[in-house]
Amino acid sequence: MSYPGEAPPRRPTELLVALAALLLFPVVDAPFYLELTTKVMILAIFAMSLDLLVGITGLVSLGHAAYFGIGAYALALSAPRYHPASLWTTLPLAVGLAGLAAFLVGIFVVRARSTYFIMVTLAFAQMFYFLFHDTEFGRGSDGITMNFKPAAAIGDLRLVEFGNARHAYYFVLSVLLLVLLFLRLLLRSPFGRALRGIRANEQRMRSLGFRTYHYKLASFTLAGAIAGLAGYLSALQYGFANPELLSWHQSGNVLLMVILGGPGTFYGAAVGAFGFALLQEVFQSATVHWQLLLGSTIVLLVLFVPGGLGSLRARFRTLLVGEPTP
Repeated sequence: MSYPGEAPPRRPTELLVALAALLLFPVVDAPFYLELTTKVMILAIFAMSLDLLVGITGLVSLGHAAYFGIGAYALALSAPRYHPASLWTTLPLAVGLAGLAAFLVGIFVVRARSTYFIMVTLAFAQMFYFLFHDTEFGRGSDGITMNFKPAAAIGDLRLVEFGNARHAYYFVLSVLLLVLLFLRLLLRSPFGRALRGIRANEQRMRSLGFRTYHYKLASFTLAGAIAGLAGYLSALQYGFANPELLSWHQSGNVLLMVILGGPGTFYGAAVGAFGFALLQEVFQSATVHWQLLLGSTIVLLVLFVPGGLGSLRARFRTLLVGEPTP
């Protein structure tokens, strides 16, 4: 049974091809592109967390980067100066703090609707931004640089060496797959069906006895926690956290990724992250006015591919074999 706005099921062959490509990519000896792909996979996790709000629950947030930044700062602030921290303590701490911040903000913002919701999320994000930017707590505009990356070890056995680009790549890929699997299972649960119902018609869901406020608050909190996970991975890769991670344009960028890939499909959000990063790299290498080219390209894609990049497969099948678009 399908619901309005629900993505058509992906064919296992397509998913296996994509997974195989990602698994085999490190075989190519290209350190720059390996690190770039790791960065894009982190952005894909970030985009999927926002898609839970935008595409599934129908809540358009312009302050989602706040939780991404909190996850990064949680690692930077908890990492000891003279020896590596533990992954097993810093990762749950980062996700928990980001989720807690999202919960506290969500108590207030999910009561707002439409444009008011967008503006209130932006206002709270700016508060977090200036908390880290204008205080000694966040070390000001320079941010915090970590001397050591967390250690993923059991006793004396090191499971992952984050200083090794390939190890970091496979770790991030594993997290990406786990997050995607978790979100897909979540959507098939009664909770996920309720979120889709709220997006389609909140008034009807309320009349059926659903406490929509609590569902939206839970969605907002979960999305913030996953965004914090992505922020943690970003700080893990680059070894620093600064206030720009929480800025409004970071929230705008991840929203563009969701729109570019197609809201309402976590696969689309991931594709949108890859497409956005690829366009950014190509245009940055071509001209100093790359923002103009990037913005124009996204506008054209939204106009001519309204379903996002994630809908291209169905469009091609319709064009080539006459299969109706789902």
